[in-house]
Amino acid sequence: MSNTDLIIIGAGPGGYKAAVYAAKHGLKVTVFEDVHVGGTCLNVGCIPTKTYVHSKTFEEAVERQPQVVEALRSGVETLLSQPNITLIRERAKFIDAGTIEASSSGEVWRGANIIVATGSSAKMLPIAGADSPQVVDSTGLLQLKELPRRLCIIGAGVIGMEFASIFQKFGAEVTVVEYLKECLPMVDGDIAKRLRKLLEKRGITFYMGAGVKSIDGSTVLFEQKGKEVSVEADVILMATGRKPNVSPDFANAGFDYDERKGIAVDGNFETTVKGIYAIGDVNGRQMLAHAAEMQGIHVVNCILGIEDKIRFDFMPAAIFTEPETACVGPTEDQLKEQGVPFECHKSFYRANGKALAMNETEGMVKLCCEPEEGKLLSAHVFGAHAADIVQEVTAYITLGATLRQLRETVHIHPTLSEVLIEVN
Repeated sequence: MSNTDLIIIGAGPGGYKAAVYAAKHGLKVTVFEDVHVGGTCLNVGCIPTKTYVHSKTFEEAVERQPQVVEALRSGVETLLSQPNITLIRERAKFIDAGTIEASSSGEVWRGANIIVATGSSAKMLPIAGADSPQVVDSTGLLQLKELPRRLCIIGAGVIGMEFASIFQKFGAEVTVVEYLKECLPMVDGDIAKRLRKLLEKRGITFYMGAGVKSIDGSTVLFEQKGKEVSVEADVILMATGRKPNVSPDFANAGFDYDERKGIAVDGNFETTVKGIYAIGDVNGRQMLAHAAEMQGIHVVNCILGIEDKIRFDFMPAAIFTEPETACVGPTEDQLKEQGVPFECHKSFYRANGKALAMNETEGMVKLCCEPEEGKLLSAHVFGAHAADIVQEVTAYITLGATLRQLRETVHIHPTLSEVLIEVN
């Protein structure tokens, strides 16, 4: 049996960043990973998808994707090769609350603290025909070597909208079927509608408020407004969310977890068993790579007794369609539902000099703040480099700054970020 200060199960963004941070602060760390380091994000998620976003053709994307992934994976391998970190390429299994067994070798490890960072996997609709060979999840879509002529995407969330934008650009005939009335429910309704309308103009067909009933080979059958409708496709992408990767051996550790909701954690991401933490997708709180990273750092700080001021209540997010969509904080509708007094301020890319010069005039900014240009509450942006613009607002929100303070911050001219101070 081997002893270590910290055991981390999973080397995705949350796991490997926590390992490196802990080792930097003198902890002896053991990391278990039974697939590739870097997790879903690096290997079959964020990074491959962004490679597709920034490729001009499908053939270029297929060629570049493995090169980009391998380069970044190699970098993570290097980070995990430092003296204070032991990387075990096996599946970890809980024997009890403090003991982990390596699945293949049978080697046993005990850790003073344990972080579960096992991530998530694609969630498929429980409908007839979901196992048809034409049906793929996001990982399967990224493995295609030939561009499908017709692509049907079930789900208009982040994954569905990104792939709709990408494959339409490559020349596929794209249809999106969504159960809700609007795409991207986490984004402000005005922003989401503007993005959908723009993608419709580019040729993507949307069926909103449509419930998929079954899949018959290459045919997707669904109901919309009381009528049965069908769509033919060469490839069908199931983009209906993700589920936490939980394992039956978690019961041996004694902490509370649910197959659908993930591992129950408190404000410090500690489970119901002291000394065992869960970060990232597996706790079901914020399924974002950067959320997992910051949760991991916060957990290590808790273990070391270091106080931090990381704000998990304001988590920025981006959807890398063309153009981008990004947000931080509650939507206008959510603020109304919560009864929070607020003002809404808007500006448009078409009035921004840099946007005109870039020929990127499709875009809108919506900032919500307390009355009389008070404390900033949220930002929802649609347009070129929306993620970068929202990132700036996230810093202001985290520091409790006001819209007036944002307006009084000098912005370089000409830049897209000037849309923030042009809101009215």
